[in-house]
Parts: sequence; structure tokens; C-alpha cells
Amino acid sequence: MHILIAPNAFKHSLTAEAAAQAIEKGLQQSRLVCQTTCFPVGDGGDGTAALIINKLEGAWVPTPVHDALGREIQTHFGLIDRGQTAVIEMADASGLRLLKHDELNPLIATSYGTGEQIRIALDKGAGKIIVGMGGSATVDGGCGILQALGIRFLDAAGAELTGLPGSLTHLASLDLSGLDPRVLQAELIVLCDVDNFLLGPVGAAAMFGPQKGASPQAVQQLDAALARFAELALVQTGRDMASVKYGGTAGGASAGLYALLNAKLVNGIEHFLQLTHFDVALEKAGLVITGEGSIDEQTLQGKGPFGVASHAKQKGRGVIGLAGKVPLERSSALQTYFDVLLAIGHQPADLATALADTESNLIRTARELGNFLNLDLQDLRDLGTLVL
Repeated sequence: MHILIAPNAFKHSLTAEAAAQAIEKGLQQSRLVCQTTCFPVGDGGDGTAALIINKLEGAWVPTPVHDALGREIQTHFGLIDRGQTAVIEMADASGLRLLKHDELNPLIATSYGTGEQIRIALDKGAGKIIVGMGGSATVDGGCGILQALGIRFLDAAGAELTGLPGSLTHLASLDLSGLDPRVLQAELIVLCDVDNFLLGPVGAAAMFGPQKGASPQAVQQLDAALARFAELALVQTGRDMASVKYGGTAGGASAGLYALLNAKLVNGIEHFLQLTHFDVALEKAGLVITGEGSIDEQTLQGKGPFGVASHAKQKGRGVIGLAGKVPLERSSALQTYFDVLLAIGHQPADLATALADTESNLIRTARELGNFLNLDLQDLRDLGTLVL
């Protein structure tokens, strides 16, 4: 048996690589004789760019930029395709994980540092730029990125706005005259891990603002700010930030890049699997194991395990999903893609304990799964007789 191990990251606990290694370790500890291939995946969330760069043997480029609060930091991005394509992780410059909890404030946090990375990638000669947008600390509609690339946000008096994105409610016009022309000549692809639209009760501010530190009042202000930005962008570019699918990704940064930079917004996992030649690895596998922190019907909206399972099913492979949380009720929609769903928890536990135990729980679950797969039909019949 050849098993392809292709989990997404287990959020707030394990990277995709660490999750794959834990599953592999558990299988190796079992009685199952098998070959394994680890193929950790990313759907545009935090860590996706690193997976792409490492998988395609890219080169890392160190970059001095500014974080979401404007402080100087050292980070990096990657170059693949012999330097022709840059792969940028928004979280590396504008990420939530770079800020302390008491620093979170999406009314003033911006994506400027990610724009600096794009500019440096252009300086390096990249003609194609891929941006993974998960894990940002911002709800700025990408105005920080756009500022770094030369766009000015002006009030009614023609003065440049300060205090973005909160001040976008006073936006009167966009000055595109200083926009770096190279970015319009490049192919810009945004990997999206959510399919929300920009505005409203399931938009960027309402859905993701609170986890980035926004109070209920701040959520309302940010939604109004993004609405004003979208209104002006539509007038000046003819592209509607508010109606584009995936526009709520990274606090609306995807929508801003779509409207002002002609960026292509794509399903993150699907693009990742194509770019990293997942189907080639799938050819030699008889069984696929995937997973992430939670697998439910929302997973089917384009999350990593769904992409893996969808490709596996197209090839007629069996799929096992491992997660910290799975539905109690039977779901025919999930059963279409996952032959088996297993929750990895071994006892009642609060969230902090469950997160801390993720690695050991994955190892244990994979070990027991391997032991089960090692049983043949006669073993099961004998076991059933013994139990009865």
C-alpha cells in the first residue's frame, strides 16, 4: 500500500509539514506495511507560500519591509521558475502573528509591507507574482499595498489621507498617476482561502475584523470605509470590489488588488495543487490521508482537504480525513469526498488542551488507523466472533 499524506495546517497548532510528519510517524509505529509520501498542502492560508517555494525548490530573498503597524522588520519571499515568478506570503510582512494581542487594531493596521515586497519582486525582475493572503492583521482593502506601489488616497481638499484604513470614509479620489507601471505589466495572482465578498454581514470587516482586534464599532467603521473605497474604485476603474468572489480575503486586500491592479483572484488550494503537481504524486497512491483543524460542510467551499479529496476522488482513490473536529451528524455531501472522517481527540478537553495535544493525537490516531488497515477480512470476521 502506498499512502499519500496531504494535510493542511492545523490552525494555531501545527503547520501542514508538522501535521504530515505526525501522521507518517503514527503509520510507521503501526503494524501496517506501507510506503508513505508526505505532501503537505496550503489553500492560500498562512504558510502556503513557503510550501510552494520549498516544493518547487525556489530561492529565498531577504527583504527589509514594514509590518502592519509601520515598524521596520526583516522578512523574505521566494523566487521560482528560474526567478521569473515571485511567491509572497502576506503574513510574513503584514501578518497577525507578528503583532502582540494588545497591538491588534485594524483601524490603523495596513498591508504596506506586502506592497513593499511586491515592489522588491518587480526590482528582481519577476514577471509573475503569486500572493498567499491568509493570516493578515489587516482590514484595509489592500490600500497599504496600493500606497507602497504609488497610489495616493485623497480627501476632498486633495490632501493625502492619513490614518488608513479608518480614514477611508473621507476618501474623495484616487490618484493613480504614480502607480508603478511594472505591476500592471506583471501577472498578479492572489491565492484566496475564503470565498466571502467584501462588504456586509459576511464581508471582510464583519467576519474577520473581530479576530484581528476590531470592536463592534470598529467593524461598522471598517465596513463603511471599505464601501467608500469600493465606490470610488468603481467610478475610476470600472471594476467592482464589492461584487467579486473572494473579495473578502485578507480584509479585502484581494478586492483592492483586483480593482486597481487587475489581479486574478483564484481558489487557493486548486492553484496550489496545480502549481505543485499534486496529481503526479497522486498517481502512485492507493489511499490519501488529509486533514485540518475542523472538517465540516464549510470545508467543501474550497478548503485544503476538499481540494485534496476532490482530486483523489477524480482518480478513484480512497480518502480519509483527520481533524480535531468533525460533524456528529451524517453528511452526504461530505461522504461524497471523504470515505472516512475521524476526530483525533482522545478525551474531553478544552480548546487550549486540544491544540496542545494535536501532534500526539495525530500520531496516535494514525497509528491506530494503520493497525486497522492492516487487518484483512478474515481478521475482522475472527475479531467479530471473539467480540460476540
